[in-house]
Amino acid sequence: MENPVLLFPQLNISASKDKSYYKVMKPTVKEETNKASKSGAKQKRNRLSLLLQKSEFHEGEHLGKPGNLTKATSVSPEEAVKWGESFDKLLSQKAGLDAFTKFLKTEFSEENIEFWIACEDYKKSKTTDELLPKAKTIYETFIQKDAPKEVNLDFQTREVTSQSIKQPVVTTFDAAQNTVYRLMEQDSYPRFLRSDPYLDLVKGRNPSRPTLRRRSRSFTVNDFQGVRPDFSVW
Repeated sequence: MENPVLLFPQLNISASKDKSYYKVMKPTVKEETNKASKSGAKQKRNRLSLLLQKSEFHEGEHLGKPGNLTKATSVSPEEAVKWGESFDKLLSQKAGLDAFTKFLKTEFSEENIEFWIACEDYKKSKTTDELLPKAKTIYETFIQKDAPKEVNLDFQTREVTSQSIKQPVVTTFDAAQNTVYRLMEQDSYPRFLRSDPYLDLVKGRNPSRPTLRRRSRSFTVNDFQGVRPDFSVW
C-alpha cells in the first residue's frame, strides 16, 4: 500500500491563509485610500469656497455698494475746495472726513484713519475706568504685532507705545497717532486731492460710474457721501 502522504501532496496552509488575507485586505486598503482622497478633495473645496466667500465679502466692503450707503447732503464745490487748503481742514469737517475715509478704503489703508479716529476718541476719556479698556482695544487692534488692523509704525514709536500701555494715560498714543497722521498727510492726502472724485466735487459735476481696480479706482460722488468711518466699537 502506497504511502498516503505521497498521494496527497503537502498543503501550504500558511500560504493559503496569507493569500486569502491579502485578498480580503486589499479592497479594504483601496477603499480607505479612496476615502482619504475624497476627504482631502472635499477639504480643498471647502477651503476654496471659504476663500471665495472672504474675497467677495472684502470686495463688497471696499467697493461700497450704493444700496449700503446712507444719503447725505450734497457737498458744495466751495466746501470741497476748503478740503484742499490743509489736511486739518479736511479732517475737521464731517463730510471731508467721510470722503477721505472712503478714499482710503479704495486703497486698502483705512486702518490709518480708523486708528486716528480711535485716538481722538480716546483722548476724550475723563476717567481711568474709561482709559483702560479703550487703551487695551486700541493696542490690540492697531499696535501689537500682527494686529488685525496693524498700522505702520517705526520700531521706537511702537516700543514707546507698548511700554506706555502698561499704565495708560491720555497721551499714551500721541506719538503713534502723530506718526500715522504725518503718513496720511504726506502720502494719502495728496493722492486724494488728485483723485477724480475729489476734482469732480470741486467742479460741481457728477462723475461717471467707477472703473474697478485692485489698488485704486474711480468711484461715484454717491460713494463719497454718507460713508461713516467703520469704527462702531467707539
